Amino acid sequence: MPFCKRLFDLLFLFFAFIILSPVIFVTAILVYIFLGTPILFKQRRPGYKGRPFFIYKFRSMQNATDRNGNPLPDSERITRFGRLLRSLSLDELPELFNILRGEMSFVGPRPLLMEYLTLYSPEQARRHDAVPGLTGWAQVNGRNAVDWSARFKMDVWYVDHWSLWLDLKIIFLTVWKVISREGINQEGQSTVEYFKGEP
Repeated sequence: MPFCKRLFDLLFLFFAFIILSPVIFVTAILVYIFLGTPILFKQRRPGYKGRPFFIYKFRSMQNATDRNGNPLPDSERITRFGRLLRSLSLDELPELFNILRGEMSFVGPRPLLMEYLTLYSPEQARRHDAVPGLTGWAQVNGRNAVDWSARFKMDVWYVDHWSLWLDLKIIFLTVWKVISREGINQEGQSTVEYFKGEP
C-alpha cells in the first residue's frame, strides 16, 4: 500500500472512530438483543496479492440449522433487523478494525471469498493488486445493480487509476449512496452464478 494512502487511512480512521464509536456501541448492543452471540461474524477473505486475512462484520443472520445440523439458506436465516443492518451498511462497521491493522483500506476492491481465487481470469485477478476496501469504485457505480463482470472491470480500473483524490471522491459518493440508500435493494447476479457461467 502506498505510504500516502496508509497515512490517509489512519487519519481518516481517527475521525471515523470519534464520530462512529457511539453508532458501533449501539449497533453491538442491538445485535446482541436481536441475534444473541456471537456479535461479530468473521470469515477468511483474500487481501493484498490474495493473502488471506479475517474480515469482521456485525452478524446479520440467525444461527438456524436444519435437522441435520446444516445451516439454513441465507434467505431463511436473515432477519428484518439483519436486512436493516445491511441496507444501512452498519454490518460493515467492524471492518474499521481491519483498516487499523492494515489488512484493508477505506477504498479498494471489496474482498470476496477465498474459493474464488482460482476462478478469476488473469485480468480479473489484478483486483488483488490493491488492498481491499470498505467501499470501492464498483460500489459507487451501481453496487448490486451491475453484474460481476462489470464490477471486476471497475475494480481493475481503480487499480490502474488510483489517487487520493479518487479515494476522496469514492468516500463522498459512498456516504451519499448510504444516506439515499441508492443501489442497495436491486437484485443482482450472485458471484457463484457468475463463475459457473463465465470463466
